[in-house]
Amino acid sequence: MITQKIIKVLFLLVIPLFLYIALLPVMPLMEPDEARYSDIPSLMNRSGDYVTPRLDHVTYLEKPPLCYWVTALFYKMFGENEFSSRLFAALCAWGCILLVYAMGTFFHDEKTGLYSAGVLSTFLYHSVLGRMNVLDIPLTFFVCLATWAGYRHLVGKEPRKGWIYLLYLASALAFLTKGLIGIVLPFAILILWLFIVKRGRDSLRFFSPLGIILFLTVSFPWVFFVQKANEDFLWFFFIREHFLRYTTTLHGRNHLFLLYIPVVLLGTLPWSAFFVKAVRERRRKGVPLFKTDDKRFLLVWGLFIFIFFSISSSKLVTYIAPVFLPLAVFLGHLFRVYEDESIVPGNGLGGKLLSHLPVVLQSLLFITLLLLPPFLKNMKLGSDLISVPSQKWWLLIFLPILLQATILFLPDWVKRRWKRGWFMTTYLLSALFLGSLLFPIAEFLTPYKTTYPITQAVKTFLPANQTLYQYDVSLYGIDFYRKIRTPMVQYSGELRFGIKQLSLEERSYYFPSVEDFYKLCKEKNESYCVTKDKRRLELLKKRVPNTEVLWENGIFYLLRLHGN
Repeated sequence: MITQKIIKVLFLLVIPLFLYIALLPVMPLMEPDEARYSDIPSLMNRSGDYVTPRLDHVTYLEKPPLCYWVTALFYKMFGENEFSSRLFAALCAWGCILLVYAMGTFFHDEKTGLYSAGVLSTFLYHSVLGRMNVLDIPLTFFVCLATWAGYRHLVGKEPRKGWIYLLYLASALAFLTKGLIGIVLPFAILILWLFIVKRGRDSLRFFSPLGIILFLTVSFPWVFFVQKANEDFLWFFFIREHFLRYTTTLHGRNHLFLLYIPVVLLGTLPWSAFFVKAVRERRRKGVPLFKTDDKRFLLVWGLFIFIFFSISSSKLVTYIAPVFLPLAVFLGHLFRVYEDESIVPGNGLGGKLLSHLPVVLQSLLFITLLLLPPFLKNMKLGSDLISVPSQKWWLLIFLPILLQATILFLPDWVKRRWKRGWFMTTYLLSALFLGSLLFPIAEFLTPYKTTYPITQAVKTFLPANQTLYQYDVSLYGIDFYRKIRTPMVQYSGELRFGIKQLSLEERSYYFPSVEDFYKLCKEKNESYCVTKDKRRLELLKKRVPNTEVLWENGIFYLLRLHGN
């Protein structure tokens, strides 16, 4: 009993606290997403307007405000920093872990619930996204909570109104997180499952007048007040940002249909590497892992999310996050059965090699990726020039590589020695690996994916009361870290709708054309700007020859431009 309690505390409290809360400040805010979603709540607190979100002081209606509201509250509690910025997303990631525990316990028992929670918390995808200030993990938590509440409402032996009210409440919070998708996903999954198991008539059980009132009470006030303050809100938010985003390439996102297959395969590491081992070495292969309806529900959940976003014309890697919760329950129970059957790993040399090969390939992949960065020179990741890490890189990668080497043999050795402990060993090694991996990732990404280094240069080199321009870039982190407003030259990004709402005078000052900027530089004795990559720097030097580089790291440049 004591051992079970210790395991429960470890799986549900200690490791999530370590992975998702304690390590939040390790890396500066990444551009553009984290910087964007950090600046908006900061401006809410400074302006006192919690109805209309603003980015770079410009109306920004692409997303609802729930995450902004909670982050604004955390800013007041803990200050404006990386920890408070990422805290809500991290708590929602933790909430997903607890939800998966509840799912596994309901379908089987507490041990399956704990293993499922352990699997999700150490999925590569969940552990990375769960520490970032983006909207997808909060959306995932509320969508999955709504889906689970609806399922419990349908399968309970005795009807409990609390589940249907939780379905509507979680759907309302999902809507306030990212819009209509928070309503569509849970209800579509539940109704589709009902028809597949030939219980279509039960879909009428979702109709609840009190549930609808609860949903409207939570979600409608913001819609009413934001429409009152912004007359174009309804068209922009519901038509452009929902219907057109899903059906067209309006935002220029990846439309490759098979994009999410590698995302799921890599995102479920390290556990997907052990899948072959667990399936191949199970003894009682005729015993089903799940009851038929349970299995169908989890399959419908995962496949619907996967297909829904695969056929969308607008794709981001983060959209697929809700698919990992049912996957965690499947794998958690599979590994629990594998361990409980007391199987000695491998049946003969051929069986050992075949079942262990994915684990070896996984470790080789991680080790290779860790060893590679110092040898990358003048290479690009997307449009960004890759930075070459400093000499301390070798110290930073020592522990992750050691852990990957250890995971190749230690779990199987523990299983052979004590006939148990395989999952616990794999789980702890994976958690330590993911935690230690943050430090080399921060070292590698900080120079070109965050603006923190250049904000420190701005603090040193920018004279008081001087305006800092951004030349052909939009780096929201500068405004967040320095608490200034930087005019953006030749801006062509996501603020176009909000820019149109500005007065002509404000628009021309804060979003000047490139020709107006060149003209301004020639008229003034000196001007200051930041830009990114050498191509923009050389173009600027051609038009403003007296350009002085005050600070640079090979990716970002802080410049002083002298007039004629």
